[in-house]
Amino acid sequence: MESREQQIRTWSMLCHFSALASVLFSFGSILGPLLVWQIKKNDLPEIDRHGKGSLNFQLTILLINIVCSFFLFGTIGFSAMFGNPFVLFTSGFGLIIVLACIRVISWILVIIAGIRAGNGEVFSYPSIKFIR
Repeated sequence: MESREQQIRTWSMLCHFSALASVLFSFGSILGPLLVWQIKKNDLPEIDRHGKGSLNFQLTILLINIVCSFFLFGTIGFSAMFGNPFVLFTSGFGLIIVLACIRVISWILVIIAGIRAGNGEVFSYPSIKFIR
């Protein structure tokens, strides 16, 4: 494999794997792919598709988390207002499980996309196309 092809594969993988920076800090899942994409999209035009796909997916996950969190805190507040002593176990417990499942599934999809990018393939995330 030639050097340029290896660089494309490496930076494509990094576009996807950099989203795992959310483990270290809050907006790492968005900042990681955004930085890698912005740094390399002009040097290696093949990176553009990977960067857009990864960033769109992370923005979609962020939107889902915001909506679920809004409902989570809304239901906890509603139950607390009426004096439910089991507020943490009844109101938002299901949404907490949903948020955790979304997080784990997003990490799994990021790993799959990174592995496929390392093999020279393009992975299509299930996401809203914010950036075209």
